[in-house]
Amino acid sequence: MLDPFFSSPTILVTAIQPMVDYLGLSTLPLHIHEVILGWTCYHLIDTIVSPVVSTWLFPSIYPCLPARTMISWNIHVTSFIQSSFITAFALFVIWRDEERKEMDWAGRIWGYTGAGGAVQGFAAGYFLWDLIASIMHLNVLGWGSLAHAVSALLVTSLGFRPFANYYGLNFILYELSTPFLNIHWFFDKVNMTGSRVQLYNGIALLATFFGCRVLWGNYQSINIYLDVWTALHTRTPDSLPVSGNSIFAQRESTLGLGTRDNFGTMTLPTWLAIVYLGSNTVLNFLNVYWFAKMVQALMKRFRLPNSTPKLGKRSFEKNAGCHID
Repeated sequence: MLDPFFSSPTILVTAIQPMVDYLGLSTLPLHIHEVILGWTCYHLIDTIVSPVVSTWLFPSIYPCLPARTMISWNIHVTSFIQSSFITAFALFVIWRDEERKEMDWAGRIWGYTGAGGAVQGFAAGYFLWDLIASIMHLNVLGWGSLAHAVSALLVTSLGFRPFANYYGLNFILYELSTPFLNIHWFFDKVNMTGSRVQLYNGIALLATFFGCRVLWGNYQSINIYLDVWTALHTRTPDSLPVSGNSIFAQRESTLGLGTRDNFGTMTLPTWLAIVYLGSNTVLNFLNVYWFAKMVQALMKRFRLPNSTPKLGKRSFEKNAGCHID
């Protein structure tokens, strides 16, 4: 399945080529425009769209938020939009990409399709934005957010070799729980802490987080560990089937490059396996840690719902740091 978006402009391909050659990110020129477009959109959402729309929707709340909370608000808005878009896009490709469905272990490790690369391109754009935001607002977001951003961007970027594109889409489904996480956070900021609707959202959050990040994530990690083990101990076939390596057709139609590359004769470098699986393992540990924290927070909040005081108007004004007429 080819990339459903337009091809990379030649000027971007030319500009990125030296870095591509140095780092061995062979499919990045095909999707550099999607990386840049993704980063640009998320930056604009964070700095312009969220402040404007949030002020319009919540005129008595958003403008009165403390500076740290306002930063977190904008980042949660960006995260909500990105997670909704990228999971829908990934699910569409997983369901519709017939070439992806035919991949064996070699295809799952080395295979590539244009549509899968497009998902990866937009994901890389977001994680690049997330990394920059985590560095700029480290005192607000914390070291855990920075570690997640570094690991996620590293894993996504390595996919442009190409490497493990098949699993890249599977791991993107982590984001299915993120909209519920953001909604839960917003409930706290709009004076709905402890409400029934927040409880229902919290249940959905725990169910999706545990299902897609803990169960699905660890299951896919086991699968990629097994495929990487096979790749480390088996010579990759001299030629992968076109259905599992459609990069050749994609390259010929977009960049005018040859229809053959040396991907079919590559052996898996040990460092690549260590870096990719190491980053993936960090993400899995973070997911388990965050799930435990969410369970503790929700149990504490809803254990005695009748005795949990709701934030009144004046109480909220005090917490928000402003006076509301």
